[in-house]
Amino acid sequence: MARLSETEARRLVHGALVGAGLLPSKAGYFTEAIVDTEMSGLEGHGFYWLQFYCDHLRSGKVDGKARPKVQRLSSVAYRVDAKGGFAHPAIEAGFARLIPAAKASGIAAIAVHHSYNAATLGFHTETLAKSGLVALGFTNSVPAIAPFGGKAPLIGTNPISFAAPDGLGGVAFVIDQSASAVAWTAVARAAEAGHAIPLGWALDSGGQPTRDAAAGLAGSMAPSGGYKGFGLGLMTEVLCAAVAGAFLGPQMGSFVEDDGRMVGNGQFFIAIEPTPFSGGLFAPQIAALCASILAQDGARLPNARRVQNRAKAALEGVEIDDSLLARLRSFAR
Repeated sequence: MARLSETEARRLVHGALVGAGLLPSKAGYFTEAIVDTEMSGLEGHGFYWLQFYCDHLRSGKVDGKARPKVQRLSSVAYRVDAKGGFAHPAIEAGFARLIPAAKASGIAAIAVHHSYNAATLGFHTETLAKSGLVALGFTNSVPAIAPFGGKAPLIGTNPISFAAPDGLGGVAFVIDQSASAVAWTAVARAAEAGHAIPLGWALDSGGQPTRDAAAGLAGSMAPSGGYKGFGLGLMTEVLCAAVAGAFLGPQMGSFVEDDGRMVGNGQFFIAIEPTPFSGGLFAPQIAALCASILAQDGARLPNARRVQNRAKAALEGVEIDDSLLARLRSFAR
């Protein structure tokens, strides 16, 4: 294992993305998202996925030269065409319109289509919360979860994220969770390592719980909370495919394989300016809510571990497997 400082990690990520073919002007927000993910301790969601992003740039599966187009639907509604490029530049372009619109009108939304893997969804909603907005974010993905009672995957892990500002210029907390019991990456990495997985993570092709990670990948991810998890994933599919006009899960290209097909998924974000809705009570109410949680021994706010991990990583750096480091550096060259 190697250890990188935050500056070295940022240089590695930016260099790999640009070296693989991404326009430098579109790499900034994307780089910060990957570095933040790694520093937050979300192992398997930062450096690990960067190799696939770079592979897809090289193969042309994703267009590194794409320039997102933002269409104004109304003063509070925008549709962003990612143009077959990465999700991050499209989301960044949409947020440039979303944030001022929400602040001016109280609420606004953007829908993104022709998009790609949005990676850690909480990074995006936290970005909105840092601007003082209550944020909801959704993204759909390739099929991984079967309908409750069914066996064949139909919707993706379809993450949902919610971020609340503290009303004082900071972020109170961030909720970032998938519709599956665990992230698909956790099962994929277990399969790569030949490790067993806990019961409750995945189902085999017959719809039965399994400890075999490879069988889980061949079957389906277990929905979080049974039918409730599938319901949350279905809501996300509606917002990101039907409302945003993006691909349904079965229509998407692979997030991992170079199959020559555009991913083409969607994202949907809603931003709310809380002050007018709350009559000025938002900040004290959020403070009271958070205090009531933290008053209980052992309780913590959502995202607390990520915040702690960031502080630790800022001092100690982040670890990366030597072989993965060499692979990512090869893209920069």
